[in-house]
Amino acid sequence: MSEKSFDVVVIGAGPGGYPAAIRAAQLGLKVACVEANHWGGICLNWGCIPTKSLLKNAETWNLITKHAGDYGISVKDAKFDMDKVIERSRKVANQMNNGIQFLLKKYKVERIEGFGKIEARGKVGVYKDKKIIDTLSAKHIIIATGARPRAFPGMEIDRERVITSKEAMVIKEAPKSITIVGSGAIGVEFAYFFNSFGSEVNVIEALDRIVPVEDDDVSKELAKEFKKQGIKVHTGAKVKSAKKEGKGTRVVYEQKGKEHTIDADYTLIAVGVTGNIEDIGLENVGVATDRGAITVDGYARTSVDGIYAVGDVAGPPWLAHKATHEAITCVEKIAGHDVPMFSKDNIPGCTYCQPQVASVGLTERAAKEAGMKYKIGKFPFKASGKAQAIGESAGFVKLIVGEQYGEIIGAHIIGVEATEMIGEYVLARTLEADAESIVKTIHAHPTLSEAMMEAAALTNDECVHL
Repeated sequence: MSEKSFDVVVIGAGPGGYPAAIRAAQLGLKVACVEANHWGGICLNWGCIPTKSLLKNAETWNLITKHAGDYGISVKDAKFDMDKVIERSRKVANQMNNGIQFLLKKYKVERIEGFGKIEARGKVGVYKDKKIIDTLSAKHIIIATGARPRAFPGMEIDRERVITSKEAMVIKEAPKSITIVGSGAIGVEFAYFFNSFGSEVNVIEALDRIVPVEDDDVSKELAKEFKKQGIKVHTGAKVKSAKKEGKGTRVVYEQKGKEHTIDADYTLIAVGVTGNIEDIGLENVGVATDRGAITVDGYARTSVDGIYAVGDVAGPPWLAHKATHEAITCVEKIAGHDVPMFSKDNIPGCTYCQPQVASVGLTERAAKEAGMKYKIGKFPFKASGKAQAIGESAGFVKLIVGEQYGEIIGAHIIGVEATEMIGEYVLARTLEADAESIVKTIHAHPTLSEAMMEAAALTNDECVHL
């Protein structure tokens, strides 16, 4: 077994790993990428992409069965086939997986299948069935091993009845009932999905509101819309146990000092993720970690020279687009480019239930706690001509700007295409544009994005449509 030599070895081929490998190759470096399970990572195969396919199915079914009459359309005897719903999702994921492998081949990245482990500085072992099959040497090693679902004591995940998001994506039936523990992006997306296909859904959240990282007003609005949809939400509820019980599951939780029990066909544990830092050789070279993540700086450098970490394994926010940008910054620095440090200050967050949720920057609560002086512009979609025309008037755009200069402190959207719209505010913050710049930019009429202009106008009492 001869040792192969590279400029860069990337361990993991998810949204942090494969962009790192491709960009390094584009910059003229000799690159290998080691992947144990899925080219494209969890995001592409068991996360971001297949779940969006499932959610589109749910949206379509909702439109046909619950809202067709609103558009003067009569649909009789509509049926869905859960096997085909899942099949479409897997087909999309597989197609994207093949695309990633094509790109790696196109840029002459050496693809190595196996489990990558750091043996020493500059040395990576590749394992299959716990036996070493290859040894790689590299000047630079980038760790991009991602994360996995997290559980707390008392949550007995058996992957049959008490499940994670992975099992939820290939479920063989639309359950009559499901309990979802956690109301972050994963939790509320699956709540919407299962509710759309007729499941009785209970969402349990330990904090005082759902989607707790979002602005308070957004949390309230989503809770209101979920109630309309028939999704039951239990906040301030601490789960004491979640386990298989007979042919179903039982969740016991405490709320306001009282114990409650929910029985359901399934229980989905969606309480976050933790980095895959075990068994990858960190202890062999002394790479520092903190609370389940590898410690890095703005160039993804770890505590050990020549070793880097990007994406979920390097800590929150656990977002694919964060991983990609972090990876590209890391590689361009390795290649000697003069690039600014990666910053977490302007990363958009997106949640794809309906109504969708998207945000960037500070919440109003965070701005207030920081002692900032700010103004609010909040424009409801019910005042938007386009939203009314397409029958999607739930939600609003909320803009938080500095009182003196009008800089965009935070932006929060809840509505049908929120995740597509947030990019305008992210760009504005990148270019240091103020609210007035948004107002003076002509937005096409009628569009949902006009609401972003109107929210900006409201911060200066310039709005003429509210």
